Amino acid sequence: MPLSQTVDSIRASSRQLVRELGFTGNAFAGTELSPSAVHALIEIEQGGVAARDLGALLHLEKSSVSRMLRKLIASGDVVEETGEDDGRVKLLSLTTAGRDRLANIHGFARAQVMGALAKLTAEQGQMVLDGLRLYARALAGPPAASAVELKTGYRPGLIARITEMHSVYYTRTSGFGLAFESVVASGLAEFAGRLGKPQNEIWSAMSGGDVFGSIAIDGEDLRPSIAHLRWFVVDDAMRGSGAGKKLLDAALAFVDQRGFAETHLWTFSGLDAARHLYETRGFKLAEERPGSQWGSEVLEQRFARAVP
Repeated sequence: MPLSQTVDSIRASSRQLVRELGFTGNAFAGTELSPSAVHALIEIEQGGVAARDLGALLHLEKSSVSRMLRKLIASGDVVEETGEDDGRVKLLSLTTAGRDRLANIHGFARAQVMGALAKLTAEQGQMVLDGLRLYARALAGPPAASAVELKTGYRPGLIARITEMHSVYYTRTSGFGLAFESVVASGLAEFAGRLGKPQNEIWSAMSGGDVFGSIAIDGEDLRPSIAHLRWFVVDDAMRGSGAGKKLLDAALAFVDQRGFAETHLWTFSGLDAARHLYETRGFKLAEERPGSQWGSEVLEQRFARAVP
């Protein structure tokens, strides 16, 4: 499909989605509230939200936020209190009535989603989830490099998230499917059980509490003193943020600190951006061979980096 046709089709579907969800009406989510007021209640429910922060969270001007909050306070849904550490900060919280209203909103919204999913297969439902996540992240754009934080070690959901990022990216770019996803998931699960050993580590690129990238060093599955760089991936929404460079540099710093003689990684021909990044960090192409372990025939490549 030509790009112009894709753009127009996405716009048309977006307009239909807005209408079906009720964003164009005077009431939203089974209430008499505006969409911005409903979203404000959801954000305030998380706790610790200051009035001055709502504008950035909801992409609203300060005057619009002030008017909306006055209405929510007057309706008895929200209470505003002075912060303990700074009297200029007004912290927001839900009243009992506000929590009850929000519970009804969540119930209404879940029923909407459940009704739509009932018309789809499980696979189609997953496609919807993956597509919405991908599109929302693309619209938001990459976070600033300063907003990307690296975390080490396992965290709940990490295996599934890393597998998802690999599967979404390589299915789209290389046509990989079930075989590839199975290899990634099983390899990660096995490696996670060895994370307590000092020669193994995994890093996550985090932003807003979500994982947007990963990389791992496996110090056991190759020859002694050889580090294996594995599961290096960055979500589409994080591309351009510098997250990939931060992840790779953190992993190589770990390799050098642990005294490995070399670092090896396997990839395949055609991933030019990744290859350029590897080569800027001292990796050199050491081996090429046809392979099909990922579910389709590719030219596999092994890159190696010696101790600087």
